Amino acid sequence: MSELQVQREVDEFVASTPKSKALQDEAAQYLPGGSSRGTAYFAPYPTFVDHAKGHHVYDVDGNGYLDFMINATTHVMGHAHPDIVAALQEQAERGNSFSGPTEAQVRLAKNLCERVPSLETVRFTNSGTEGTMMAIRGARAFTGKHRIAKFEGGYHGSHEYVSVSVRPPADALGPDATTPVPEHPGQPPSVSDDVITMPFNDLEACERIIRENKDELACVIMEAVSSSFGYLPADVDFLRGIREITEELGIVLIFDEVQSFRVSAGGAQEMMGVIPDMTTFGKIIGGGMPVGAWGGRRDIMALFDPTEGAPLAHAGTFNANPMTMVAGEVVMNHLTPEVYERMNALGETLRAKLRAVFDELEVPAQVTGVASLFGIHFTDEEIVDYRSTLTGDGDMTKALFTGLLNEGILIQTGGAGALNVLTTDAEVDALVDGVRKVVTRVRR
Repeated sequence: MSELQVQREVDEFVASTPKSKALQDEAAQYLPGGSSRGTAYFAPYPTFVDHAKGHHVYDVDGNGYLDFMINATTHVMGHAHPDIVAALQEQAERGNSFSGPTEAQVRLAKNLCERVPSLETVRFTNSGTEGTMMAIRGARAFTGKHRIAKFEGGYHGSHEYVSVSVRPPADALGPDATTPVPEHPGQPPSVSDDVITMPFNDLEACERIIRENKDELACVIMEAVSSSFGYLPADVDFLRGIREITEELGIVLIFDEVQSFRVSAGGAQEMMGVIPDMTTFGKIIGGGMPVGAWGGRRDIMALFDPTEGAPLAHAGTFNANPMTMVAGEVVMNHLTPEVYERMNALGETLRAKLRAVFDELEVPAQVTGVASLFGIHFTDEEIVDYRSTLTGDGDMTKALFTGLLNEGILIQTGGAGALNVLTTDAEVDALVDGVRKVVTRVRR
C-alpha cells in the first residue's frame, strides 16, 4: 500500500468538505473533540450531516453518500421513512413525552414479547447501555452474586462494569483472554476484580473459567453476533455449550441483541436456536429515536415490578416516551418474514461478491457477517475472536473508509456495515465496485 496514495485519499476528502472542516473547528471550541459521541469522529474530521433520505445521507457541503453505516445499524427502514415520519408527526401534535404511560408502550412491548423467544416481560429505557446495565443489575439481584463474565473484545455500552477488555491493545494482552484489561484510566480496581473475561468461541476455556467462578458468578453477557468482530456469528455449538453450562449452574445468560436483533424476527437467538434468560435491545426497536430495552424471564423481571414491592427501582424521565414507541412500532410491523428473507439474501450476495473482489485483486482479506450485516478485515487469518481481529491491517482499513467516502459511500470506520429494507442489487454492486476501486488505488 502506498502512503502517498493514502494521503491523496485524505486530501481529496478534505478538498470536498470545507464546510465540515469549518464546523469541526467551531465545534471543537465548545465540545471535547467537537463531538458528543466518540464513534462520530474520524480523522481528519467527520462530515457534518445536513439531512438524510432513503438510502443516502447528505453533508453540509452537498456531498451525498450511499449509507451502509445507517447510524450503527439503526435505520433498518432507511432514513426518514414516510411511515415513521407520519407516526412521529401525529404523536408530536399529541405531545412528545408525559409523566404517565401510554398505550403505544403496551403495543410495542407486546410485539417484542411475541417475537423474541426469551422475552416474557420487557422494560424500556433510552439506550442500549442502560439496557445492559439494568439486565446485569437484575441478574445480580436475582442470583445474590456479584461477579459477571464477558468476552474479550465484547462491547456492551459505556457503563463501568462492561468497560473491561473492550478494545485492549495487543501489548496489553496476557497469554490468554482471562486477564481483564481496564478500558479507561482511573477505573476502580474493584471493576477488574468483579469482571471475568473469556475467549470468544473457545468452549473448553469458557467452561473451565465459568466452573472455577460459579459460586460468585451472577451472569454471562455476550453478543451471539459479535459487532466488534465485524458481526461475526458465534459458532452454534459454542453458544449451546455456554447455554448448557450456565443453565446447569444457575448463572443468568444475557444476550446483547442491541445490534443483532435485525437478523430475524426473533433476533439471533431465534436464528441460532439458543435461548438466553435475558435479552437487551436498542437500535432498530426505536425507529431511529433514542431507545434501549431489556427483558426476559418473568421471575427475574419481577424484581423491577413496583406493584410487588420490588427491590430494584428503575426510573428515567424519557423511558418509553411515546415518540420512540410509535416509531418503533412502525418498524416492527414492517419487518415481516418476507422482508427479512430478501434483506438477508442480499447480505449473503454482498459478502460473496466482496470475497470475489479480494480474490481477484489478490488481497489478503476476510469477510465476516451474517444476514444483513457485514465486516471486512485485511488479514489472511480466519476471524474467530478478538485476537484474530488484531492481525488485520489497520492502515488499509482506514484507507478503505476514506476512499469509500470519496466514492460517495459510507461504512463504519472499522470496515463494517449493514443493509436496510431499501437495499437492492444496485446498492450492493455500488459498494462492491467502490471497494474494488479504492483497494486498487491505494495498492497501486
